[in-house]
Amino acid sequence: MAIIIQLDVMMAKRKIGLMELAEKINITPANLSILKNNKAKAIRLSTLDEICKALDCQPGDIIEYVKEDEDERQN
Repeated sequence: MAIIIQLDVMMAKRKIGLMELAEKINITPANLSILKNNKAKAIRLSTLDEICKALDCQPGDIIEYVKEDEDERQN
């Protein structure tokens, strides 16, 4: 997938752990872990909003688009 979630980077910058952030944004630690480990297929805008509020960041600070090569898309 060409969209990369870099939540772990922003969490490290803000010195906040998974459990603390999950509690702040009212999401299960398991679901937050899926986001953090770039395994999610989708993210609700309301969840993104809560993450940005809790981490005092912009969506672009945690979401990145990386262009894929044609060969990578076929695999």
